[in-house]
Amino acid sequence: MQRSFVARNGNYLGLLVANTILGSAMPMLIILGGLAGLMLAPSTALATLPASLQTLAGLLAAAPFSLMMSKRGRKAGFVAGVACAVLGAMIGARALFVDSFPLICLAHLTLGAALACFQYFRFAAAETVSAEWQPVAISLMLTSGLVAAFVGPQLFIATKDALAPIPLAGAYVALAALSIVGLGPLALTRLPVPTHGAAQSLRERLSSLSVLKHRSVRLAVGMGAVSQGIMVFLMVPTPLAMIGCGFDEDMAGDVIRWHVVAMFAPSFFTGFLVRKFGVHQIALIGLALLIMSSITALSGQSSAHFYGSLVLLGIGWNFGFIGATTMLASAVSEDKKGVVQGANETVIALVSTVCAFAAGAIIAGFGWAVLAVVSLGLLAVALAVSLKEIRLARRL
Repeated sequence: MQRSFVARNGNYLGLLVANTILGSAMPMLIILGGLAGLMLAPSTALATLPASLQTLAGLLAAAPFSLMMSKRGRKAGFVAGVACAVLGAMIGARALFVDSFPLICLAHLTLGAALACFQYFRFAAAETVSAEWQPVAISLMLTSGLVAAFVGPQLFIATKDALAPIPLAGAYVALAALSIVGLGPLALTRLPVPTHGAAQSLRERLSSLSVLKHRSVRLAVGMGAVSQGIMVFLMVPTPLAMIGCGFDEDMAGDVIRWHVVAMFAPSFFTGFLVRKFGVHQIALIGLALLIMSSITALSGQSSAHFYGSLVLLGIGWNFGFIGATTMLASAVSEDKKGVVQGANETVIALVSTVCAFAAGAIIAGFGWAVLAVVSLGLLAVALAVSLKEIRLARRL
């Protein structure tokens, strides 16, 4: 890699460190959403509601955060995201102290808004480098999740009983502290404040959405939504499915840990693979791996099946999501990126929200095997549509 890409790019490194710290909240929230929901929900059917609302928050917050960043800059948006993370974490701790299910739902709704904001780190990374290095910048930015995969669950284990006899409350307080620490490297970055966003009228912003009609943009949004949606669909109910099969919380947490490792470890080389083989090929391989994950989940409910399915799910998400992000970053002009990226994140959040709520209903009413069958069917349709769109795009 060229020296200027990393050694001379302090802004990129600042974003990378900040994203690494703030991203450590994600695996903690995967575990906390299910366990706190199971503890406080009036019925097991509502146990996944906090996690589902967390995903719903991405739908509500994605576009506003993108428009805010297009007007006031990336840094201002990320600071607002940290504020949401701190507030949500403290509400979560309070919910456990007063045994309130509505409060834990509000907490994860607020925390979900923070996670939606932090998704824009990958776009901010692409803006700090030249066009040819964008796939690598996006990919390496996601390697921060590899650190999160180890730090997050370990921090959860170390702090979940810190405020005993109130279980899990300590983990929420630790989330708030972690978010504040993440402000440090972010403060050291110098990110430009856009000038075009402030001058854009509502009509101009709406007209920017016309770019969504372009096949390349439509394909990027679709692949990103499918990759994220299926990942959420299978990941969110995994702890509950494992506990239902007789496994303990520690093993469920370990499966999530290795799932998150699989999500982000490939990022060290995914960007280089995109440069060498092409973005469409890598994205299609991602869809194929997601199909293999569903087949593995359908094959059995042993610990090996859960580990195997969730690892394949993570790698498939990585290839599909990085591929989709790279497509979008290269297909949208500077003056339209605020609106289009916001629309992209909103679509992804909408699909993820539907998948999260559907997963909770299916796992409660029909079980893990039916969940795997549904995901397999959805992926088969997505693969067929993607292949058709890519063939048509290549003919143009």
